This record gives sequence, structure tokens and C-alpha cells, in this order.
Amino acid sequence: MTDRGTALVTGASGGIGAELAECFARDGWDVILVARSREGLERVGESLSARYGVRHHVVPADLANPAAPPALLNAVRQIGVPVDALVNNAGFGLAGTFVDVGEGEPTALPRELEMLQVNIVALTHLTKLFLPGMVERRRGYVMNVASTAAFQPGPLMAVYYASKAYVLSFSEALSVEMEGTGVSVTALCPGATRTEFQVAAGMENSRLFRGAQVMTAGDVARAGYAAMRAGKPLVITGAVNRVMAFGTRFIPRRLAARVARLAQQDA
Repeated sequence: MTDRGTALVTGASGGIGAELAECFARDGWDVILVARSREGLERVGESLSARYGVRHHVVPADLANPAAPPALLNAVRQIGVPVDALVNNAGFGLAGTFVDVGEGEPTALPRELEMLQVNIVALTHLTKLFLPGMVERRRGYVMNVASTAAFQPGPLMAVYYASKAYVLSFSEALSVEMEGTGVSVTALCPGATRTEFQVAAGMENSRLFRGAQVMTAGDVARAGYAAMRAGKPLVITGAVNRVMAFGTRFIPRRLAARVARLAQQDA
């Protein structure tokens, strides 16, 4: 697919999501920007429209709410444009041992369930809602932002790592299902990236985010966008990250989990 259209990007108020939205806008795509913060979305959207002359629409939504995906579909219908590219970027993590995360807080388990709702359920639901239209029009892209965390178990972020393993498996399966339809599905697997993610997850002092392999959100987004446009089913950003991700195939999973734990610990 060489023509342009409209891209819907979740988690678009900052970080990788905002950078992905810029990749689309720079290439002439109109954008629908989704995140919780209207103010952040307006700031990103106005900047893209001013610099690239594209149209932008903002749809504030909290994807931790199960009602958000169908409400988002209704909002897009009111805008009146087909979605030609869906980028499921929204997600978050929680650091700590499973039994200790949120200890003493009555909302501890619901917070982890919110993470599963955003990282897995909303991503799946939005794909279910927007993919059939692309198949019917025989054109489109889906990009699901997974992580190098998808390739091994992750002690100290057990639920997050497991959620990203789902995203990778789901995306790779859909990529095969979509062969011959004119629609491609890409899993973007960044490693440690300089965004607000690590602060929100409480892991800014971990070895993982203190290492030399940490990439910028812009570099990750540009690599992901290029792979998506080329119809690639998987992109792991950064040479070190690719070696580490594929290296997990050749060592026992329990050892891979122990290595992941060391990376998660404070430097």
C-alpha cells in the first residue's frame, strides 16, 4: 500500500506514541490521537498539523475502562473517516515482586488488572473493531507495540512481561492470517527506551535503563514505522536488543528469567 490515509494511534500524548504519530504525519497521513490527556493530545496534534499540514483529531479515552474501545469506534464513526492504520501503542508496567506490588493498597490487584486491560484486552478489542474494515477495503496496517520483554519471563515485572508475550504471539498469528488480504500486521518490540514509562513503572534506576542500549523514542518509532510500511511482521529495535531477544531461544527459560531479574534490579 503506497497511498496515505488516516492512522489511529493510542498512547499518543508522548513517548513512542507521539513519535509514531509524527512518522505518519511526516509521510502525509492524517492522524487520530488517543490517550487519557486531552491537553497532551491537543499539543501533539496541533504541532503535527502546523508542521506537516495534516488533519488531526483527538479522542481522549482511558483504555483501562472496558467501555473505551466501542466508545472510540463510535467517536471515529462520528469523525467520518476510515482507519487505514491502527497503532496499538498504549500500555504501562508495574515493577516489583508480584506479591509486593501495591502491598497494603486496597487497589493493588485492580491496578494490575488495569494493566492487563490496557496491554492485552483493549489492544485485542480495538484490533477486532477496526481490522474487519481494513480487510473489506483490502488495505491497511496494524502495528501492535510489544517489547523485548515478550521473549522471556520477567521476574520483578511478571505481569508486564507476560502481557507483552501475548501481544507478540497475537500479532504474529494475525500476520499469517492476513496474508493475501492487503492488510499487514507488525509487532514492534523495543527494548529499554527513554520515555516516561520507566518512571511510571518505578524502574528508572534499574540496570536495564542504565545500560548503553537505551534508545530514544524517536529512533524506536522510525524503525517501527519503516518496518510496518514494508509489511514486516516483526521488528526488534537496536542491534543489542535483537541479539538478546533471539539469544533467549538458545538458553533454558529459567536461566533467561534469572538474567531478566538481574536486569530489572537497581544498578
